[in-house]
Amino acid sequence: MPGSRATDVAAPVVALDGLGQRLGYRFADESLLRRAMSHRSWCAENPGALSNERLEFLGDAVLGWMIADIAFRDHQDLPEGKLTDLRKSVVNASALAEVAANIDLGSCLLLGKGENGGGGRLKPSILSDALEAVIG
Repeated sequence: MPGSRATDVAAPVVALDGLGQRLGYRFADESLLRRAMSHRSWCAENPGALSNERLEFLGDAVLGWMIADIAFRDHQDLPEGKLTDLRKSVVNASALAEVAANIDLGSCLLLGKGENGGGGRLKPSILSDALEAVIG
């Protein structure tokens, strides 16, 4: 039936199946991937569901470390301030949102009705947070 929770969830869950293919990665724990796609608005409407916020926290730290490590090794001539600028140019919400949009991460998001109806699948902040959660 249109508008039912089953219908609201079906499209993102089906989209999750193709995400690994688009990324060239096999997710060992599909439940973590589903959690990475679970926005807090979805969790507010689904008691017991866990949001992606903790995975986002972890992903932000992992991504920051990875980029810092690459910048440190590949640009040995740069001083600390320039290395920081380089890291910030890669690890920022707009860059992450662009990557998330390019891999169609928005189609995989589990969003609450209001956020979904308000264009949440295209919001840069939601996309960048979800990408960090996937990395986490």
